[in-house]
Amino acid sequence: MSWYNVSGPESDVVVSTRCRLARNCKDHKFPSKMSLEESEKLISEISDGFLKTESDFRLIKTRELKSSELLTLFEKHLISLDLVKKPERGALLLRDDEEVSIMLCEEDHIRVQVMKAGLALMDCYVLADKIDSALDKKLNFAFDESLGYLTQCPTNLGTAMRASVMLHLPALRRSGQLAVLSSTISKLGLTLRGAYGEGRESRGDIYQLSNQITLGITEQAAIENLQSITRQLVTQERAAAERMCADVAMQDKIYRALGILKSARVLSCDEMMDLISLVRLGSARGILDIPIEKLNELLVNMQPATISAANGKHIDARQRDCLRADAVREALS
Repeated sequence: MSWYNVSGPESDVVVSTRCRLARNCKDHKFPSKMSLEESEKLISEISDGFLKTESDFRLIKTRELKSSELLTLFEKHLISLDLVKKPERGALLLRDDEEVSIMLCEEDHIRVQVMKAGLALMDCYVLADKIDSALDKKLNFAFDESLGYLTQCPTNLGTAMRASVMLHLPALRRSGQLAVLSSTISKLGLTLRGAYGEGRESRGDIYQLSNQITLGITEQAAIENLQSITRQLVTQERAAAERMCADVAMQDKIYRALGILKSARVLSCDEMMDLISLVRLGSARGILDIPIEKLNELLVNMQPATISAANGKHIDARQRDCLRADAVREALS
């Protein structure tokens, strides 16, 4: 069962947690300098050894996927946009429940990623570290006593760990507090941005909070800092949401949003995200009796490429919007 099908700690505000470790093999060039033949050889070396002991994973060669299938993996946060744009030299080791994914020959040779529902930073790190240790025994990662793990991008040197939480912050955004908080957060070594990363706007009031500092700090310290700030944001969002939802006008918006979702015949992705944000707020505050995990599943599975890939053939935007409306109505009926 995937992370978005289950509930996790603080799930009214924290949608999911992710921990990613970047690693490179000592005796190989960085992926950007490798030939296709070299990258293919390294992918085979890594995956063959790994799959011998991990039977619940499968190897996906990204160059063999359709564009909609690649974008589906991106929409689920399983691969990066770079791998979508340049799939010819990369691959993905994906666990059956999609909780663990390992990108191969993307920006770095290996990127181990673990995702869980709700606030689960230490659980994600412990599992990622376990996989990392198993791979290191076989592959000999590039490491320097002063610089830590060596990565293609200098900003990842040190722990080469990026931990993040996906947050639903509709009340803070609507009350105008988010801009001020974002500026304060940046001074604490963290960054708050749209759900799909740098340079991408937030949709559905979903934001990604992640650590920025990887050099001169331990993984434990980075996680503790992120955990502390996350808990403060959770407290502030709940307080703002309680004040906001006490107003009958906001309650009306929440019920109207649910009404549209349960009756619409055409539903664009942006409109769905905005409406589900309101319904999720209502569910979190006890105004609506709809499981949070059901709404999380819609947020993931109703993205454009995911719908197209599930349909199995090319469909235009209008057909996709109609299919989305049908699926949302059925899920909320």
